[in-house]
Amino acid sequence: MTPCPRPRSAARLLLVSVLSASGLLAVTGCSGLASDVARYASSPRTAAGSPSGSSTSSQSASALTDAQARSALVTEADLGDPWAPTQGVATWRDGFLKASTPAGTPDCQRLIDALYSDELLGAPARAVVGLDDGYAGAQLRYQISAQRAGDVDAALAWLRSLPQKCRQFTATTALGVVQGVQVADSGLPELGDARQGLRITVTRANGNDTATLTLDIAAVRVGEDAFTLTNGGLGEVFTEVTQAVAELGAERLAEVRKQARVSV
Repeated sequence: MTPCPRPRSAARLLLVSVLSASGLLAVTGCSGLASDVARYASSPRTAAGSPSGSSTSSQSASALTDAQARSALVTEADLGDPWAPTQGVATWRDGFLKASTPAGTPDCQRLIDALYSDELLGAPARAVVGLDDGYAGAQLRYQISAQRAGDVDAALAWLRSLPQKCRQFTATTALGVVQGVQVADSGLPELGDARQGLRITVTRANGNDTATLTLDIAAVRVGEDAFTLTNGGLGEVFTEVTQAVAELGAERLAEVRKQARVSV
């Protein structure tokens, strides 16, 4: 019997879990992957179907409690190996994102500032978790927003405009390093009631060497609630991971809100 290889990346492991849980993939043979799939598929917190506008539009506008917001977080228990609780803010945040854009590019500066402060929707989060990928060196931050639905939609509309307004621009660090920035739509799947995903690359040259920071971001509104996630690093950053976490996050947030209504 051929031994099962250890997953090369979190993307493969997470995608197997998501596909199996939705009935699109049969997993046999490799007990490690199979056990992860079984854990994900049997979790009562992810049993609800993908939320839609018809199922969330009647949700109560009352805010989630802090405990409910924390229970809606996606954690290392959901993602499995190689994800683990973060060891601290990634060093690339100061090195690449503490920067200024040229005059006349306010939306691009706002984007850089939002990435640096980790406030994509314009306000601090109610609950947040940070996770590190021990294989690829990526860092993922997942947050439940404290913003009202109307403010979230305004922020989503702004994010949606950035692939046109800020498709390519420069950002200069405090040390005078000029970086090239590219912004593109990442094509999130249909989930929640409103959403936007972006892939951002920040590239700098140092002599003959080039370093690139890649950031996948997603912001999703589910009824009156919303979340954001940032998946970034200087190595491989898998869009599949970002999309799968966003899908799981939308399902979990809808389920937490449903449980909150039942308990009232």
